[in-house]
Amino acid sequence: MLPSRILRSTVNAAEIAHFSRLSSQWWDETGEFAFLHQMNPVRMHLYARNSVTRTKLHSSLARLGARTLGSYIREALLENKKRYDVSARWSLEHVDNPALFLQTCSDLLKPSGHLFLSTISRTPLSYFLTIFMAENVMRKVASGTHTYDKFINPDELVEFFNERKWITTAQPTRTEAEVRGIIYNPLLSKWVLAPREAFGSTACNYMFWVRKPE
Repeated sequence: MLPSRILRSTVNAAEIAHFSRLSSQWWDETGEFAFLHQMNPVRMHLYARNSVTRTKLHSSLARLGARTLGSYIREALLENKKRYDVSARWSLEHVDNPALFLQTCSDLLKPSGHLFLSTISRTPLSYFLTIFMAENVMRKVASGTHTYDKFINPDELVEFFNERKWITTAQPTRTEAEVRGIIYNPLLSKWVLAPREAFGSTACNYMFWVRKPE
């Protein structure tokens, strides 16, 4: 079950401060955020196939001529009264109260709109790869970037949207939702979209798509 704190905000001051300190590197495709920039083609493939975020993904969309609006936190989202066909979020594992954040993103969608998430499972493998290896050993990611307890498993997202009747079965049909693992190939220095139902493919990075009912 997703954490749903009494707090009526998704903002975490420590997270904001951490990424603000790294703001000069956001757009550097070979620097601190290289892994995320390299992930964009895979994200775009899934987004484009199913329907068609501020920073890395928005830069890819903008290059394709898309008009985008970027926002990290619930308060900024609520300030904008418009409703959208597509919402894409890659910051779920960095917000407080993810249930509230997801509900806000859901409210911003038009009927039949598409919500895309790119996040990380809460598993021993994800801790080993994203925190122990990437942060502590290889130093490819700044220490403190990830918090293991904030990682969210795919079945928790399925449960969240099942409770809201966006998904009608425990195993959603492809017209309702989809979960796909994203795996980094160090030999090719690129991310690949794992085959559907591939064993263990969602144990670390994965993408989640769900469609809002009409």
